[in-house]
This record gives sequence, structure tokens and C-alpha cells, in this order.
Amino acid sequence: MPEALQGQNWDCSANEISARTEKLIDVTRAVYDKVGSIPLDEVNYDNTIKPIADSDCSFAVERNNLDFYQHIHPCKELRDASTTSDKKLSDFEVELSMRQDIYDRVVGVSQIPDLMCSTEGRRLIERMIKLGGRNGLHLEKDIQEKIKTIKKRISEIGIDFQKNLNEENETFEFSGSELQGLPEDFITSLEKSDQGKHKLTLKYPHYFPLMKKCSVSNTRKVMEHAFNSRCKKENTAILSELVRLRAEKAKLLGFENHAAFIHDMRMAKHPDNVREFYSSLASKLKPLGDADLEEMLRIKEKEAKSSGEEFDGKINMWDLRYYMTKIEEQKYSIDHNKLKEYFPLDVVTVGLLEIYQDLLGLKYKKVKNPHIWHDDVTLYEVRDTESGHLLGHFFLDLHPREDKYGHAACFGLVPGCLKADGSRQLAVAAMVTNFTKPTENATSLLTHDEVQSFFHEFGHVMHQICAQTEYAVFSETNVERDFVEAPSQMLENWCWEEEPLRKMSKHYKDGSELPSQMIELLVKSRNANTGVLYLRKITLGTLDLNIHTRDQADVCQVYADACDEFLKIPASPGTCMPATFGHLAGGYDAQYYGYLWSKVFCFDMFYTRFKAEGIMNAEVGRDYREKILKPGGSIDANEMLRAFLKRDPQQDAFLCAKGLTSTASKD
Repeated sequence: MPEALQGQNWDCSANEISARTEKLIDVTRAVYDKVGSIPLDEVNYDNTIKPIADSDCSFAVERNNLDFYQHIHPCKELRDASTTSDKKLSDFEVELSMRQDIYDRVVGVSQIPDLMCSTEGRRLIERMIKLGGRNGLHLEKDIQEKIKTIKKRISEIGIDFQKNLNEENETFEFSGSELQGLPEDFITSLEKSDQGKHKLTLKYPHYFPLMKKCSVSNTRKVMEHAFNSRCKKENTAILSELVRLRAEKAKLLGFENHAAFIHDMRMAKHPDNVREFYSSLASKLKPLGDADLEEMLRIKEKEAKSSGEEFDGKINMWDLRYYMTKIEEQKYSIDHNKLKEYFPLDVVTVGLLEIYQDLLGLKYKKVKNPHIWHDDVTLYEVRDTESGHLLGHFFLDLHPREDKYGHAACFGLVPGCLKADGSRQLAVAAMVTNFTKPTENATSLLTHDEVQSFFHEFGHVMHQICAQTEYAVFSETNVERDFVEAPSQMLENWCWEEEPLRKMSKHYKDGSELPSQMIELLVKSRNANTGVLYLRKITLGTLDLNIHTRDQADVCQVYADACDEFLKIPASPGTCMPATFGHLAGGYDAQYYGYLWSKVFCFDMFYTRFKAEGIMNAEVGRDYREKILKPGGSIDANEMLRAFLKRDPQQDAFLCAKGLTSTASKD
């Protein structure tokens, strides 16, 4: 087993997971107890801050390993044991965060004149004091106990919310005539029932292709209703309780609402700034959105006449992705079925890895006979091209499995920071996706959207690997949450440029190149549906913001209201999309705005440096790695951006890229 992966064990029994959990709690508590017993007049950096930081580092490694089982392991017993472990460790983390004795000693260290520590060490002390205050450690004991109880409950039910979604396994059966419009390779890949019907699930590789290509309105309606009704009863109750508990905690801590509490630690600083951002952007997008809907209605009416289906005069939620695809096909002549023939998964993977290596000055090597949790998984080592130094490892787990994490995500397993002895701990990350698995009869072909998703999530992997900080708390992607998507979003731009597109494409049958005309049409189509796409983002962000600026909320109604206000497409009656929206329970609460907020920085970085100096310019890529990825969260995002851009960030490039202004700033 590679040295960097020592401590990563995917063969634990349920009892071992439980025992490791208890041991981790005991060992960590002992460190905190020892620090907490130091007399206040004897505290210093070495006996107070360093032991806590070292403990947090070792805790993160073990905790991440134990937690990851629930998302990826084939064995239900182990997934359940991991979920139980997650709840125990989450409760324990709440306990640690509420330790008055530790907070008092950290404050004591901060008051030492001429304290000898690094700049990052000072940032760590400031962060620890800030977090202590956000946990109410400056408040009366009875209030602290209330906060502690609330935090534990929030953690427990948040885990349940995601577990419910992971284990949702409803299936549907459709005849061939009910799946008209879907490509042959998709139909061939489906299992068949005893009655000869095609079986579909609500997992991404089934749901999204169907919603984009199935021409039978009723089939799309059935699937959209089911998709946005997943875990409706249990998760609606959980989300409603989360909203109430978060609001209560924020008030106890002196904040006007939960969103204000969250934004205090973000680039946005306050919910009013997010509302202003949304309002300004929505007003610019409205004409584009109206035009998109008019075009969809025109296509829908024409199709209804030719198919004999009744034309209802409106775009429904089950129509949205289908007619967005139609606009791309008709307005830009993009045949997505034909296009994906040039994106076989194996070719995309090789090309993507080559692009990232060339751009960032890295070398990847596949590890032979790795210790893994499933045969689909591969492991790579990452080295710096110039020095040959090993930087870390990453796993790729690309295909769907029953009860596996159902989205696409990067999981940090080992933070790239300094160990207790001062040596560097090598980062480990895992990329988990659900791309269709190839079979003997069918090649795995990616849509262009999936290619972008691959690029995006792998961008997070490289952020995890390339971040090299002193402390675990600043490692990996631990930047301000409303900046964390920008580095990965920036790298999606390579999916729209000719040179990288050629590197990661080849026809799956004859190996022919992606035709220049197809590339040209694809690039032109980039701003297709810009209005509805971004208004949908604003709709979801407004849902998130509105429920978290209230003491309690009818989450289904808040979502329906946001749909009516911005998207102009009504939420389907009887559904509750928020109950399926993992971001709201899984750490993105009051932060969904960050996807659009960070787009501003993503386009600024791309156009100002890469587009201007060469999209495959290795010197710019190295500068990006050094100034954006390597610092992790050890410096503020605005400072990183200024260092890379050589000026303050601006909105011009984003607005221009989306067709909302005529020219981008040349500053």
C-alpha cells in the first residue's frame, strides 16, 4: 500500500468501525483535556495551539475514512455503521466546539505580547477565537447548553436527510413507445422487467437523459413528479426542523437570522449583499429568460400539432430540460446524441488527466493493485513535474451502484498539511460520480454536460491535492464557501475550447476526430438558455436565502413562490423539490448563492489570464496553482484573486461572457 495511504482501510468490519470511532473520541478528548488543564498563566503557542492543531489533523484523517464508508461502500452493514459513526463523531465535534476551557486558553495565548508564531499560526488563533464566539463561548452557561443541544440535533437530522436520499431506490417501468426520443445506446443499457418493459430509476444516469430527450410528455411528467417527490414526507419534516433550529441558534448568538450568521464568515458578509446581487443579476437576465420561454413555447406548440398531443400553452417543470435541449439542437444544430459519440468515458478520462497535468505542472501515475472499496475504483499518485516530489493521491469512483452516493462530488480524505513532527502530510482525495458503466454491448458515452461535470469535480480534486498549508483547518478546499466553487468553475472553460476538446474526444467506433463544425456549433451554443439556466440558479438560491432569513418556513411554498417570481415555471403540484435538495441539509445552508457569486471570479480569472495569455499556457497554469490552489484557506480569497489577477476582481468578464454587456474590461 502506498505510504500516503496508510491508515486508509476499506475492509473494516462494522465492529471495527465502531471501535475505531470510540478510540478516536477517547484519544482526541484526552488531548483537549490535557490542554484544558494548563493554568491560564502558563499557556503558550507550543503547549496550547500546537497540540490542538496536531490533534485536529490526525482526527480529520481518521474521521474522513470512517465517514466515507456510508457514501461508497457496497456493504449495507458497513454503510450503516459509518452513518452511526458519523452521528457519534458529529456529536463529539459539537462537544469539542463548546469547550470553554479550550476557548479561554486560546484567548490567553492571543494576548501574549510579541507571540512567536507564523502568519498562518496567527490566522489559526484568530479563527479559533472567531469560531468559539460563533459557538457562544462568550455567553452564559445556560445559553451555551441550548446552543450545544441545537447543534447536536442539527447534525443528527442532517445526516438522516442525506441517508434517506442515498437509499431511495424507486423504479419505474416503461414500454418502448413511452421512451420515444431516447437514443438507442441508452435504451439498450436498461434492464428489462419480466413483462419486457424497460426499468428506470431516479438516479442521475437514468433521470437526466430521459428528461432531456424523451419526447413523450407524460413519461417526463411521471419521472419529474417522482424525482421531486423523493423522500418528501421524511425530508420535508427534517428540513422544516432544520430551518427552525438554525434560526433559533442564530438568535441566541446575536444574529438577526441564520443567513446573517453564515454570511458573517463569507465573502458576501451579509444577506442584503446577496439579495442585491440576485436582484441586479435577475433584472439583467429577465429579458433573456422571457425570450427562452417564448422559444420553448413555440417549439412545444409545433411539436403538439405534429404529435397530436394537447398543447397546454405553458412550459411545465417536466418540459424544461427537454425544450432546453430542443433549443440547443434547433437553434445551434447541436445533436447531443451524435455529440456524445465523440466522448467515450475512457477517452475523456485520458484527455482530462493529460490537460490537467500539462496545465498545472503535474504528473499522474496509476497505482497497481491498490487497496480499494470496489473493483470500479482506480487510484493515482500525483507528483510535481519539475521536482518529482510526491504531492498526494486521488481515487476515481466513476460508476453508479446501488445505495452509492447519487451525485457527483469530491471527498477530501487526508488533508495536505504539516504533521506533528513538522513533515508534510500528503493529501488524498476521492472523486465520486455516476457516469454510465460500459458493458460488453455498450460503450460508456458522456454527454457534454457530463464532461463539464467531470472537469468541475476533478478541479476540486486538484484543489485538495495542490493545497499545501501548515494546518488542517486551512487545507484542501477550506476557503470561504462562496469562493470554493470558483477554481473548479474556472476549469470548466476548457470544455468549450477547441484544443482541449480535441484532446479528450474521439469517435467511439472509428476513432475519428470531433469535426471542426461540431466544435464551432458547440461553442456557439454555450449561452443557449442562459436566461432560464441562471434564473433557475437564482430561484434555488432565493429558496435557500428566504427559508434561512425566517424563524420557520413552509419550504414547499417558499420554493413555489421563488419559481413564480424568477423562473416563471410553476413547481409541479404535489412535489416538494426542497426535500430532495441535499445542499440545504449537507453544509450549503444559506450558501447556494455561492455558485453564481463565484462565477464572477471564475470568468475573471479565465479571461484575464488564460484567455489573454493562452489557455494551455503552462506558466499561467503554474501561477494559478501557486496563487489560487496552493494557499488553501490560509489567506483570504480576495487576496488570492488580487495576486493572480494583479488587480482587484471585477464583474465585467462574467457579464460579457453571458451576453449581458457588450465588452469586458481590459484592465
